[in-house]
Amino acid sequence: MAGRRAAWRRLLGAALLLLPAAACAPQAPSRPVVVAGQAPVAALPAEPSRNRVGLLLPLSGSNRALGQAMLNASALALFDQGDPGIELLPRDTGSTPGGAGEAARAAIAEGARAFAGPLTLGETAAAANAARASGAPVLAYTSDASQAGRGVWVMGLTPGEQAERMMGGAAAAGARRFGLLAADDEFGRRLGAALRARAEALGLPAPLIQLHARLGDVAAAARDLAEKAQPDGLDAVLLGHGGERARQAAAALAGALPTPPRFLGTALWAGDRSLGQEPALAGAWFPGSDPQARAAFDSRYRAAFGEAPPRLAGVAYDAAALAARAVQEPGGNPPLNQPMLGADGPILLAPGGLAQRGLAIFAVDPSGEPTLVEPAPIPGSPAS
Repeated sequence: MAGRRAAWRRLLGAALLLLPAAACAPQAPSRPVVVAGQAPVAALPAEPSRNRVGLLLPLSGSNRALGQAMLNASALALFDQGDPGIELLPRDTGSTPGGAGEAARAAIAEGARAFAGPLTLGETAAAANAARASGAPVLAYTSDASQAGRGVWVMGLTPGEQAERMMGGAAAAGARRFGLLAADDEFGRRLGAALRARAEALGLPAPLIQLHARLGDVAAAARDLAEKAQPDGLDAVLLGHGGERARQAAAALAGALPTPPRFLGTALWAGDRSLGQEPALAGAWFPGSDPQARAAFDSRYRAAFGEAPPRLAGVAYDAAALAARAVQEPGGNPPLNQPMLGADGPILLAPGGLAQRGLAIFAVDPSGEPTLVEPAPIPGSPAS
């Protein structure tokens, strides 16, 4: 196993241009070298030019470990594509907007024609400003949909995607009256906006939305939502909470509504084996990655680097793969409206700047191991 890991590291390392100095290394002369008293000696063939993809990663600061995992995943994506004409330029953002902007400008000066990253909303805005002048597309790891458009694609899983998938799945199973219980923050507000839009598209009544102070009493907020729903109750309730607060909310709603609803969750529930300890959450649904695609990615990553990847490594893998596709296109843009299989399942880049993901639906089980309810659909299909 150790020998195989070493071989992977050598192969993946060949795909990376890690140091800025490498871009300034002496090049083979383009004309014959002439030494006095000797016949001209032909120059060695110049190394073929490569298309360069900038990686904007937090390689220092509080997110350093995550940045290294994302670098590993990006190299794995390039290795899987098997294209020797692509070269990665990893650059450190320092986990700050200023660092992200400087990293993008430096990579552009070294020939980057597309970017994967950066991580956060502020870093993405700064990098996008630098990249737009060169026309280089940015496939950012952020999940903030407000950054989408004008050459930026949001690769992270957005709250809106999660809400729409859960409402669509529950509506297909017969639910008509929906509610939302979430904190009054950006995440909760985006969940609410997506539910309203999806309900209108499906011809359903407007959902009842109860937002509460971020650190407020979630059980009291649940009882307020139940009061609004009287006397008909609710068929399904999306909970914008995880862990203990999700369990409190479900218990309070189950006791206050005329009939217990189907509870729906978000990706916050993935990997939380404690949810099934609350009887009201047994059978509750939540969205997640396509299990087969993610298992295959995890296996390849573990074989190459000797450890399990974090969840966001899958986003980095997809962003690097699509950025590599972009630099090979005549217009320099990533492929749009073309479903493909990413690290977490089916993915499609929409012209508006969002990465649409096919999300599977899982059910909470008291054993702690979720069960698959619906496989991940192809983005853009009626089931998505």
